[in-house]
Amino acid sequence: MTINDAVEIILVEDNPDDAALAIRALKKNNLANNLIHLKDGAEALDYIFGKGIYEGRDITKSPKVIFLDLKMPKINGIEVLQKVKSDERTKHIPVVVLTSSAEDPDIKTCYSLGANSYIVKPLGFDDFTKKISELGLYWLVLNELPTKL
Repeated sequence: MTINDAVEIILVEDNPDDAALAIRALKKNNLANNLIHLKDGAEALDYIFGKGIYEGRDITKSPKVIFLDLKMPKINGIEVLQKVKSDERTKHIPVVVLTSSAEDPDIKTCYSLGANSYIVKPLGFDDFTKKISELGLYWLVLNELPTKL
């Protein structure tokens, strides 16, 4: 995948095991062809806004969805969510918070910042892969986004 290829899913996840499981679940349903895995919030912001190693990326090519973990090094998911939803160029991108935190303050904060969904990661392998598959199917197949904003 080159820097300006169309990306349908951005997966922002610092845990390599969770990322591998999510990618595997999406691949099982043929939903991971245009996926990019970013390992922390700083890398996510660089990619989304075409900075750092992603300088020159056409930021008008928006993903269909961002799956965003909250508890990450460098820049956490709440900061990423805030920056994405407060920028006119990116605020329309659906952001699904996918995290292990079921803490009410996190949930309230994410929704107040514009999260489109908040999903607590299931602990078991089967439940996790099923939930990711369902999320991928919903956001890539069922959900309709406007063609131009």
